[in-house]
Amino acid sequence: MRNESVFAKMNRLIVEPVMNVIGMFSRDVGIDLGTANTVLYVRGEGIVLNEPSIVAIRRDGHVVLAVGNDAKRMLGRTPGTIDAIRPMKDGVIADFDITESMLRYFIRRVHDRRTLISPRIVIAVPAGITEVERRAVKDSAERAGARKVYCIDEPMAAAIGCGLPVHEPAGNMIIDIGGGTTEVAVMSLSGIVFSRSVRIGGDELDEAIVAYMKRVYNLMVGERTAEEIKIAIGSAYPLAEELTLDIRGRDLGAGLPKSVVVTSQEIRQAMSDPIESVIGAVRYALERCPPELSADLIDRGIVMSGGGALLRGIDKLVEEETGLSVHVADDPLSAVALGTGKIIEDEDLLHKIAIQDV
Repeated sequence: MRNESVFAKMNRLIVEPVMNVIGMFSRDVGIDLGTANTVLYVRGEGIVLNEPSIVAIRRDGHVVLAVGNDAKRMLGRTPGTIDAIRPMKDGVIADFDITESMLRYFIRRVHDRRTLISPRIVIAVPAGITEVERRAVKDSAERAGARKVYCIDEPMAAAIGCGLPVHEPAGNMIIDIGGGTTEVAVMSLSGIVFSRSVRIGGDELDEAIVAYMKRVYNLMVGERTAEEIKIAIGSAYPLAEELTLDIRGRDLGAGLPKSVVVTSQEIRQAMSDPIESVIGAVRYALERCPPELSADLIDRGIVMSGGGALLRGIDKLVEEETGLSVHVADDPLSAVALGTGKIIEDEDLLHKIAIQDV
C-alpha cells in the first residue's frame, strides 16, 4: 500500500504536470470526416479547413496527386492513368489507405510543423456504425499522425455544435443529413436516448437525379452536374414559384452532347424515394421516444443540420409529417465540426461523451 501511494504521488507531482504542459502546446483537432466534405477545427482557432473528401491518385503505384478542392476539380475529367476517389462511403471508410493519406494531408495542412507534439483528435462518426468500422476510423487517424483519438457520435456533435442544451434532463432532437448518412437522435443528460442512422444522404439524392435524367430524357449526367442541379432547383416541398434549369449532358442514343430544360417539380419527384426514407427514419425515432421526452419535443421542436438541411422545403416537409416545429441550424454545414471543437475545448465534456472502446 505504501508503494502504491508513492507511485500515486509521483504521478500527481511529475506525470500530470508534464501531460498538462504537453496539452498546452498541442494543437488539438476536431474532425468532421464526412462522405462529401472533411471539416477541421483547431483548438483555439476555430474551423480552419473545409474541403471535399476526394483524393486523386495515379493508378501505377497509387501515388497521391491531389487532395480536397484540387482533386474535386479533376472529378469526371481524369485521363485513364488517374483516378479521382472518394474514400468515404455512407459515412464510413471504403478505402483505408486513401483515407489515411487524405487525413495525413489535412492534418499536416492545419498542424503547425514547428510543433513537435502530435495533436489529439476528436472525430465524429455515425451513430449506427459497427465497432469494426469505428476502429478503422481510429486506426486511420492514428496512422495519420494523431497522439490520441476520441470518437464522438455524429448526432451528439451536431447537437452540441447547434448549441442545444444536451446536458439538461430534457429531450432534444437533431436530424443531421450528411453526404452519406442521415442521423436522427433524441438526447438528454449528455447521452443519446435513441438514435436511428440510415445510409441515405446527399449522395443518394444525386444518384436519384442521375437515374431520373437517364430514364426520362435518355441523358447521361455526371455526379457533379447532379449535385449542381440539386443545389440550383432541388426541393423537398412545393415552391411558391417553381424553378427551371437548362441541363447539359450526353445523349445515350446518339452519343452526342445534348441540352434539356427540367423543372423543380421533376427534380422533387426524382428525389422523392430517398427523401421519404429520411422521413421514415424521423417517424421511427419519434415512435420509440420515451413519452416524457416526446412531451419536451412539443415545446423544443426539432433541429436540422448537415448539408441536406439546406435543401429547399425540407424543414416544412418534416414539420408537416411530424406536427412539430422544425428549425434549421444557423450554420448547418459546420455544425458537426463546431461540435467537435466545443468538445475538444471542454475536457470534462470530452471524457463524458467520448465513445469508450469495448
